[in-house]
Amino acid sequence: MNDRFMQGHTDRLTSRTVVSGTSSEDVVKLKTLHDDCDCSKEKVSLKLEVHEETKSRNKLSPGHKLAVLVPFRDRFEELMVFAPHIHNFLNGQNINHNIYVLNQVDNYRFNRASLINVGFRLSRAECDYIAMHDVDLLPQNTHLSYTYPELGPFHVASPELHPRYHYPTFVGGILLVKREHFEKVNGMSNKYWGWGLEDDEFYVRLKEASLNVTRPTNITTGKENSFKHTHDRSRRKRDTAKCFNQREVTRRRDRQTGLSNVQYHLQSSRELTIDGAPVMVLNIALSCDKLLTPWCECKESSPAAAKRNVSAGGSHIKTAR
Repeated sequence: MNDRFMQGHTDRLTSRTVVSGTSSEDVVKLKTLHDDCDCSKEKVSLKLEVHEETKSRNKLSPGHKLAVLVPFRDRFEELMVFAPHIHNFLNGQNINHNIYVLNQVDNYRFNRASLINVGFRLSRAECDYIAMHDVDLLPQNTHLSYTYPELGPFHVASPELHPRYHYPTFVGGILLVKREHFEKVNGMSNKYWGWGLEDDEFYVRLKEASLNVTRPTNITTGKENSFKHTHDRSRRKRDTAKCFNQREVTRRRDRQTGLSNVQYHLQSSRELTIDGAPVMVLNIALSCDKLLTPWCECKESSPAAAKRNVSAGGSHIKTAR
């Protein structure tokens, strides 16, 4: 089995361990645990005040439950910080929630949108809204609300507040969506292998369904202090390669794929506790239709191509049928 999640480093886990709930055979694998990773609580210190676990579950976000869907591959260090941070942050707002780490274990290129589709399908029986949440984006301002988005999709990481992306149609980073609205637009496109544009295509789906995206107001911390962005671009290169006719296809509104036809195999699921935060890890093997999206195994990665593809200046998705 090609599980990529935390290959048995139990010999390194001491009394200061932040990960629990694993066995010698079913240790969740994050592909490899970096040799230079110090997984102590000192390393995973949080600026956010830690809220004590004294509130009973029936008082948390009464009537609603949030599924935090975290698309994931090979981001162990970020996850060790993210899980306790978001768990404490949501408890501070009395948000009843489950955290799902959507760990892609196949050998295809990373597909954030398909992982979210799978995570939605596997969590919708328990939760009535989702947070599509990047593992490297940590909310810092406690006024950033994760409550049920009654009025429609709510973009927590708005262009006015996100550390890096500021174009007006941006809906990436952290987006809250009601269950019925995600189903109404047939989820996200499954054609986006590699980094970028899947959020822009999803924005077009929301717009065509007359679902207006709302964003936080009266947040005074701005782009510098509303979120902490933990992505290390020097160590973790984004897969921006384009091959075959990927560039052309992914610039068009996808009317072929989505929530209804995402293809995957759930290899295993494991419950973990990371520094007090309960997490469900879903080890997901995605399938690729190589006639439809041959770029799931794209090998092109020239610096020139990467430079051309990184410049995200806004949504360029064509909506023609």
